[in-house]
Amino acid sequence: PVAMPGTVGNPSFNLPQYGMSASWEVDLWGHVRRQVEAATAAVQATQDMQRDVLVSLMAETAQDYLDLRGVQAQIAIVERNIDTARHSVDLTTMRFTQGASTQLDVADSRGQLSGFQSRLPILRAQEVHLINALSFLVAREPGALRTQLGTPAPIPPVPDTVPVGLPSRLAERRPDIRMAEEQLHVATASIGVAVADFFPRITLSGSLDVQALQFSGLGSWASRQYGFGPTMTLPLFEGGRLTGQLRLRRAQQREAAITLQRTILKAWQEIDDAMADFSAAQQQRDRLRETVAQNEMAVRLAQLQYVHGASDFLNVLTLQNALLTSQSQLVQSTTTVSVSVARLYRALGGGWEPQYPVATTQQAVLKSASDKRREG
Repeated sequence: PVAMPGTVGNPSFNLPQYGMSASWEVDLWGHVRRQVEAATAAVQATQDMQRDVLVSLMAETAQDYLDLRGVQAQIAIVERNIDTARHSVDLTTMRFTQGASTQLDVADSRGQLSGFQSRLPILRAQEVHLINALSFLVAREPGALRTQLGTPAPIPPVPDTVPVGLPSRLAERRPDIRMAEEQLHVATASIGVAVADFFPRITLSGSLDVQALQFSGLGSWASRQYGFGPTMTLPLFEGGRLTGQLRLRRAQQREAAITLQRTILKAWQEIDDAMADFSAAQQQRDRLRETVAQNEMAVRLAQLQYVHGASDFLNVLTLQNALLTSQSQLVQSTTTVSVSVARLYRALGGGWEPQYPVATTQQAVLKSASDKRREG
């Protein structure tokens, strides 16, 4: 446009235009196919990484919850022993006033009561720590689950046998193994891309554009322009770049293969360790149940003998301490059995179902946390 007389500069104007273009690469050497293959494998590896994080989160949540119930069970045991120790203090004090006992028995009973009471603060602190840890795992502030989890509940039981089946088949479900396999897939496909870069690339492209100074002129043939044709790219002056890139991709493939091997060996170790821990914890729990039953009988007999003057109070103190120790060990062993199942769940990559779950596991995490809150 030409400026009007008496004006400075060119006036503003509109230039309406529109168009489209498209191109398609003739995939003669598999360059595009390998790129698509590598990208698909990378997406799958990312999804497996997400599942691995979620499985770890679920296992950690279960372990903290089991530890919490175990600590609360130990608190209950200590409180029962404190009541027994108070009864012993009253008994020795009464016998001392009647001249049937000595000041030594009173001092020993009071010392035992103080010893039992000294265990409570540590256990209470552990309870607070575990509730805070569970609150953090469900993205809540410290102590947010105190109302739901503060009330003691039994340690969730586990079956005597776990239907693991063939661990080698279940190990293939582990997200870290699947992720390592996909990473090896990505590295292998990248080698194909690097090899295809040595060959010419042919692209078919076309474009159509319409441009005019007025909207009314957009429909005329004079405002249209188009072009189409093939384009060939030849890697003639690349120097050693393509060769170095191919060597790099092959080295990355070897690294991914080593990583996959190490991941599989680590998985076997974790599965075998988890199964051994589960079996050992069950055997220890069964032995400790018998130990607690015998210690309870021994304490009752010793108390009767002391009341009738057939035994001294030192024997009662020794047996009560042994009973508390065995009861605490039984609770810890029962907790360990349940925790070992959670670790086995983690080692198997999310349980022992033969099918690899396709649905999102985030919903399972939220459902598990909701169930825990309702149970508390």
